[in-house]
Amino acid sequence: MVATNTAAAATSSETRSASPTFRAARSGELSPQVAGMLALLLTVAIWAAFALSARALSTSTLLAADAALLRFGVPLVILAPALWRRRRRLAAVRPGPAAKIICGAGVPFFLAAMHGGSLTSAAFVGAIVPGMVPLFVSALLVASGRGAPRGTQTAGLVLIVAGVVALVCRYTVVLDGDVLLGSGILLVASGLWALYTVGLRDVDLDPVGSIGLLCLPSFAVIAFLVLTGVLPTNLARATGGDLVLFLVVQGLGVGLCAGLLYAFAIRRLGPQRCSVVGSLSPAAVVLLAIPLLDESPTLPVVVGVPLITAGVVLANRRPRNKVSADA
Repeated sequence: MVATNTAAAATSSETRSASPTFRAARSGELSPQVAGMLALLLTVAIWAAFALSARALSTSTLLAADAALLRFGVPLVILAPALWRRRRRLAAVRPGPAAKIICGAGVPFFLAAMHGGSLTSAAFVGAIVPGMVPLFVSALLVASGRGAPRGTQTAGLVLIVAGVVALVCRYTVVLDGDVLLGSGILLVASGLWALYTVGLRDVDLDPVGSIGLLCLPSFAVIAFLVLTGVLPTNLARATGGDLVLFLVVQGLGVGLCAGLLYAFAIRRLGPQRCSVVGSLSPAAVVLLAIPLLDESPTLPVVVGVPLITAGVVLANRRPRNKVSADA
């Protein structure tokens, strides 16, 4: 019996030593899962700032096109040498995945999120855009034959829908066209972001390359729309404070840091688990909007945001595989 226990202990020790997580812990390095979760937590903070800036844009001296120029232009300037070295890999990306990334997080998404935020509130941006991503990601994965939600995942998706309904139901009784239109636009933005989330997994690029694939065409499109007068600009007359705020939040934060962190997390945790970012972001936005934007949580927000948060948590729970008792 002693010999058997000793052999079992030795086998267990060898198994732990062979695992990447154990080796990383012994060497002081972070395991891929821990590193991915840390990247997600930082992304939550940046996304909360994005939601707040989407609402703040309506009262700033900048217009949506100006914020987009900063969002997509700043990362290009900072990463220009690195992107030049990756030019062949960027050119080799297949059109389908490239379109998912460019549309999903590029100009269509950005303008939808900004306009939807200007018609609603920071709480709506923070709840609907990231909160609905798990539902749209699941739909995309089912459509592509990669598996349907199971168990608590289905219950989570139902809670997410219930939370969004709770957010907007008040504005259907006492009709508020702006809020309903803004909510619909934010739903479109969420669907686009889900497309981006899935698209990131389909390209063979590192995080820097992924940012380049997104920002290069997006900046070209927004610059063309501004130069041709399709989108108005107030960049030359904007105040210094607004320029600094949006340069830091949109250009450095969302454009550079969140892009690197989110792409990194996608490769460590996968698109479904990464959408757990929405379970923390809505609550963070609601809390931050109180002191920063003087927004008071309404009853629909108080009911809807916890439902969405709980739904995202459940939607991202993976069913446990049954392990035989003899194993």
